[in-house]
Amino acid sequence: MHTLRITVILNMILMSTLVFMDTGCKSASGGLRWPWQKDRQLGLGPGEYSGPELLTSSGMSDIDQVYGESGDLITSSGALFQDTCQPVHSVAFQPVYFTFDSYVLPPNEMAKIDMVGQHLNSNPGHVLVIEGHCDERGSNEYNLSLGENRAIAVRSYLVNMGVASDRIQTVSYGEEKPAVVGYDESAWRLNRRGEFALFQR
Repeated sequence: MHTLRITVILNMILMSTLVFMDTGCKSASGGLRWPWQKDRQLGLGPGEYSGPELLTSSGMSDIDQVYGESGDLITSSGALFQDTCQPVHSVAFQPVYFTFDSYVLPPNEMAKIDMVGQHLNSNPGHVLVIEGHCDERGSNEYNLSLGENRAIAVRSYLVNMGVASDRIQTVSYGEEKPAVVGYDESAWRLNRRGEFALFQR
């Protein structure tokens, strides 16, 4: 009887541990990550972007990133584009939209990024800030991480097009700056986005 009780208790502990571990999110590398942890590897499906500038689980490959206190990506000189450069209001780019809980670049959105890359390659005096945004679902911390990964995915694509990495900075606003106020999919799909802010240096 005593042995049976110990066996039941051990099985309950084992099952509880497995259930707890299963509540984490799968990272792109196959391991577990919790919602407040950043997954530094882009999980890409068949037919989606897979250039050499993708993130790895150990960090960036060829893109050197330095973050300021606010979490903004800054240049090696420590200057933020929005603080040191003039905004370019005469050129506007369409936002890139993402699917729910994903930072994989949708194939039908890549033409928008191509237009941004072509503009930057033709205008060497222009620099770019990519803003990552999310819908309201999820914690603030998780959405900040997801927004960052969305912005970095777009940045990686542009660098792969030949844009110098020091001309592109990223910032995540998470859920804090919705494009549309609403509490259903019609609003959420417009808030899961990457936006472009162009500057003249």
